[in-house]
Amino acid sequence: MLSVEVALLSDRGGRMYNEDACGHWHSEDKLCCVLADGAGGHGGGDIASRLVVQELIGRFSQRPSASGADLGAMLRATNQALIDQRVPGTARQDMHSTAVCMVLDFTQHRVHWAHAGDSRLYWFRSGRVMSRTSDHSLVQSLVDAGLLSIEQMRYHPKRSELRSALGIAGDVLEVSSGDGDEAVCAGDVFMLCTDGLWEYLDDDVLERSLAAAATPRAWLDQLDVEVKAAASHKTSHDNFTVLVVWTGAA
Repeated sequence: MLSVEVALLSDRGGRMYNEDACGHWHSEDKLCCVLADGAGGHGGGDIASRLVVQELIGRFSQRPSASGADLGAMLRATNQALIDQRVPGTARQDMHSTAVCMVLDFTQHRVHWAHAGDSRLYWFRSGRVMSRTSDHSLVQSLVDAGLLSIEQMRYHPKRSELRSALGIAGDVLEVSSGDGDEAVCAGDVFMLCTDGLWEYLDDDVLERSLAAAATPRAWLDQLDVEVKAAASHKTSHDNFTVLVVWTGAA
C-alpha cells in the first residue's frame, strides 16, 4: 500500500479570469486526478474546463477505469458531453478544453492515464523526470518530425495552436492513453499541469525545485514563484494550474 498526498495550485496569471480547472476523487484503493484548460471566449473556457473535470470524475466514481484504454473511452464520452452542453448565442456556444487524467491504484502500485490537448502529466522518480505525456499540438508535431527542439517549443509563436482538444467531432479527436510500464515506487511524484506552467518552467527548474521542497505544498509555492518570475515580462501571461501527487510508504 502506498501513502498518497495531493496538493493543488491554480492562478489566473495576468488574465481577467481563470479558465483552468482541476479536481480529484478517491475510493479505498484508487485516486483519480483531472486537470483541464478551457477555451471558448466570453467566459466559455471556464465553463468548459469545469464541465470536463466534473464529467470525468463523475464517470470514474460510478465505474472506475482499469486501464488507460478505459480512461481514454471516458475522455471520449466526456468530449461528447461537452459538445452536448453547447448553447448557441451564449458563452457555451464554442466551448473547448484540454484534459489530462491520471488514475493511481495505491494498493496495486499501478498508474494509467489519458489526455487530449497540451495539458501534461509528468512522472518523477528520484527527483528526475522519468516520463511525460506528448502534446497534441502543432509544435509537438514539429518536434516529433525533428524540425524543432524541445526547448524551442516554449518560444515558438504557434506554441498554443492545438492539433486536438475536447470540443471537436469525435471522429477527428485525438486521445492518447497509457499504462505505466512499471510499478509505482514509494517516493514517486506525479504532476498534472496546464501549458501556463510548463511554457515557463523547463525540466531542470522542475527537478531543482522538487529536490528543494520538503512537502507538496512547499513545491507548489516555489513553482508559483518561478512561473511569476519567468513570466514577469508578460503582463497578460496565461492562467497556470498544477496538481501534484506525492507517494510514500504507508
